[in-house]
Formats: sequence, structure tokens, C-alpha cells
Amino acid sequence: MSHLNAKALFRILIVFVLILFSFSSCSLKEKTSNNSKKPNVVVIFLDDSGYSDFEPFTGSEQLTPYVSKLAEEGTVYSNFHVPQAICSASRAALLTGCYPGRTKVFGAHAPREHCLSTEFTTLAEQLKKNDYVTGWFGKWHLGDVEGEWPHHRGFDETAGLMYSNDMWKYHPTDPEKWGKDPLRYWENGKITIEDVDSLQQKNLTKWSSAYAVDFVEKHKDKPFFLYLAYSMPHVPVFCSDEFEGKSGKGLYGDVIMELDHGVGRLMDKLKEHGLDENTIVLFSSDNGPWSVFGNHAGKTPYKEAKATSFDGGLRTQFIVKYPDVIDENTVSDKFLYSIDIMPTICKLTGSSLPKNGFDGEDVMGQLVGEEDFTYKRNYHAFSNGENFEGVFSKDGRWKLHLPHAYRHVKEYGNDGLPGKYQQKKIDLTLYDMENDPFETTNVIEEYPEVAEALLQYCEMHKKMFYNEKE
Repeated sequence: MSHLNAKALFRILIVFVLILFSFSSCSLKEKTSNNSKKPNVVVIFLDDSGYSDFEPFTGSEQLTPYVSKLAEEGTVYSNFHVPQAICSASRAALLTGCYPGRTKVFGAHAPREHCLSTEFTTLAEQLKKNDYVTGWFGKWHLGDVEGEWPHHRGFDETAGLMYSNDMWKYHPTDPEKWGKDPLRYWENGKITIEDVDSLQQKNLTKWSSAYAVDFVEKHKDKPFFLYLAYSMPHVPVFCSDEFEGKSGKGLYGDVIMELDHGVGRLMDKLKEHGLDENTIVLFSSDNGPWSVFGNHAGKTPYKEAKATSFDGGLRTQFIVKYPDVIDENTVSDKFLYSIDIMPTICKLTGSSLPKNGFDGEDVMGQLVGEEDFTYKRNYHAFSNGENFEGVFSKDGRWKLHLPHAYRHVKEYGNDGLPGKYQQKKIDLTLYDMENDPFETTNVIEEYPEVAEALLQYCEMHKKMFYNEKE
């Protein structure tokens, strides 16, 4: 009898465990399907912001109350990366879910240049097919030719610059090259300022924030996608008169203060209309700081900076707020990659995925901290310009650098003028990012089998996307 009771108890225990597993696996689905109304989507994407520029992230020296509040209402992800730490390449990866090697969008494109081919669908185009109204305000940098401007790439309302704000006649090192074309300001497909001057640069952040708030006001009764891609804090740094001298941290601090205020205005507008409970908000930067500009650049605790494939360039701030789905006031060290934002947003909004090839995947399980989440991808590739430079392992613990040159800041600049670089080289190097996130110690001799596996993935990636270079 006792033997039968033991068997019965064992069966009951098995059933109980299966029920628990069933509830666990359904929890994310239930959370995201409780609201039949499509969620709004807001992506705030800064330009060259340092990992430590804002209070929720390590090392901030100034108060940024609005971004801090956003972090309290969502989750801070401390291990988020972009596949290339340069303007155009990073933006293309964000909006298409593709590696730079697939789109061939490398580095930072110049005025009047072709950039992101229409072969690759943007997130805005996918959401628009799903009856979203779409808006972009700030910096585009994905093509300055007919057919590639934002009003041709899925955005209903647009305003801002088509390329970086330093591509103008006052460029600090090469005004002759960058002054050939005027720095134009566009609004809804038309040029409204033929040649932006310094006084107008001071208002770029204010204008983008105002457009974003107005966009929400106008479209509060429809599902919307807002891509707020600020031009700041890319050099030359400017802020409006209202914030000049207010941070006590110099001009760069004033710029960060104004960006923080813009985030606050937008969040307040969402709350004013009761939209914040059904809005997915993402906050990040295209890459790390342009450190050679010294006091006009942000800070990062990680190795090197923008335009390198070390984590000072690739690892950027990331906050996600989505009430009742993403945990509040939480910090996660789960590995994330920017190419996964597009497919994840498509899944959350019930939008179709692009028919063209792409590399990202739905990572909602990682965002909500599911213990059994694993990437389908076996590796995460990174590059610098046209050079493929290595991969992270599937779980993000290991980072393999192929041999490559890189630029290191030898002397920091001051007040808008750059300092000096020196060229360095790295040999085949394996870093244990879990125990050495600052990339100080090559452990390839201790873990040769890890390096060999990652090398095979490097060869696979090169054959897929870089074969024509050999």
C-alpha cells in the first residue's frame, strides 16, 4: 500500500511540475496578448552618447532625472551591443535587423550618397503595413538621394538632418571637403533650411523634442511608431539657450541635460493621454563616445570608443519600458544585440516580417529574463567599417577578435577640436567578457577549444558576407 502511495505521489508531483512549466511558458504570451490594442512604439536613439552619460549607467557625474525615471519604470540592460560602432552602419542594423555585411552599409555616409538600399525593408515600412502611423525626427544618415530619404522609407512625418551635423563648412579638420554641400534641414520631404548655421544647430534638440511631442498629440488615437533619433551629442555639440550653462558640467553636460529634458517631455505627453501603459519605449545610442574630442565627448568605462570594435564602441546604453510585460526598476546583464530590435518589435505589434533576408530574431524572452531563453544564432558578428573583426559567442560570454588594426586616442581634444590618434594592432584574441568586460586579458591559450569554435563561425560569416573582398 505504501508502495502504491509513493507511486501515486510521484505521478501527482510530475503533473504539478508540468502544470508549473505550462504556466511559465504561457506567461509571456499572456502578458503580451492581454491588451487587444496594438502597442505604440517609441525608439529614442542618441548619437555618439557615452555609456556613462546618464544616471542609470555606471559613472554618470550629473543628474539625469527623466532618463532615471524611465529606468525606474522599466529595465536597464547593461550588456546591449551594436554590430558596428559607426553612425550609418548602426542605424541600418537597428531599422532592418541586418548585419552591415548583408546591407553593405558601412561606416558613416557622406551628403548626396546612396546608403541603405530599398532592397532592405525598414521597421517603419513593416509597421506602416500594419496600419501604424510613423514619424522620424532628428538625424537620418541612411541615404541622401531620391528614394532613400526617410519620407520614402516608411515615415509619414519627418523632420531633421539627412546626415551628421559635423558634415558642414565649419568642420574642425576638413572644412573644404565637408563644406562642399550645405547642411540642410528637412521637414516632411521638403528642405526648409538650405544651410543650417550655428544658431540653428543650437535648436536641433529642442526642435526634435517638439516634433516628437506634437506627433504623439496628433496621433494619440492611433497606433504609432516614433523614431526619435537625436543629432546630439555628436560633435559639434550644441544646446539651446535655455540649457546653456545650467548643468554645471560644461557644454557637453548642458547637451545631456537638454536631451534628458526632451525624454521627460515625451514621457509626460504619453502619460497625459494615458498612452504610457500601452507603449513600448526603447532608449539607446548608435555607438559609444567619440572620445578624441575630450570635453565635448561622453565617457565609457569600457575599452576604446566609437569606430572601434572594442566594447567602448559597441556596448551602448539600453532601457526598455513596457508596463506589465517588462519588469520595473530592474537591471539585467543579459546579452542583447541591436539587430534583434526590428523582429522583436514586429512580433510584439503583430506586424509581418520583411520578405528580404535579415539576421535578427525575436528576443522577447531575453528581455523579460526567461531562464531557458537561448539565441537561435550561434554567434553575433561585429565589424568596423568594411572590416569584419570578430564574433561574440551565442551567450555573449566570449568575444573573439580577429587580428586587426584600430585607432587609440593618444591625446584628447578640447572645446570642439579633436586630439590625436595612434594606430595599434591586436592579434587573434579571446576575451572572457563575463569575468573581464574591459577586455584586458587574452585567454586564448587557456580556452583554445572556445577560440577554435568561434573561428569557425568567423569563417562562416566571412563566406556569407565578405567573400567578394578576398
